Amino acid sequence: MHIRTASLADAAALAAVEAACFPPAEAATAAEITDRLAYYADHFWLLEEDDGTLVSFVDGMTTDEPTLRDEMYENAALHDEDGTWQMIFGVNTLPAYRCRGCAGAVLERVIADARAQGRRGCVLTCKDKLVHYYEKFGFVNEGVSQSTHGGVVWYDMRLTF
Repeated sequence: MHIRTASLADAAALAAVEAACFPPAEAATAAEITDRLAYYADHFWLLEEDDGTLVSFVDGMTTDEPTLRDEMYENAALHDEDGTWQMIFGVNTLPAYRCRGCAGAVLERVIADARAQGRRGCVLTCKDKLVHYYEKFGFVNEGVSQSTHGGVVWYDMRLTF
């Protein structure tokens, strides 16, 4: 398997993986993914089989804002390539590939790239059951998020370099 960044040509495959990973109320639509790709394709990290099959990906914009806001999911134009924080919108792995280290490998690459790009760190939100998972990568739980995305409770997680 290998990790690469995305292009607009990846939109359909990304939308299919997103739909397999999140309930409809939480998943980015194909149109939202296409819009995000137009603004920040280099901030999509794709893990593929050697035959090109997409199995996992992480995406998110960069910004100077320290907190991930719901509006960021919907408005890709808020991306600031020189932003100090790498936001992480989704950590997606096809169900058949889970528990094999796929998401972890992509997250480690995102963290390494954000550090190499001089960012202050990475920010994400997650559900309670995944707080411990992200803590393994050094993320700190900052408590219940203001996010109401998808109508569920989220926790703010931050990794500061």
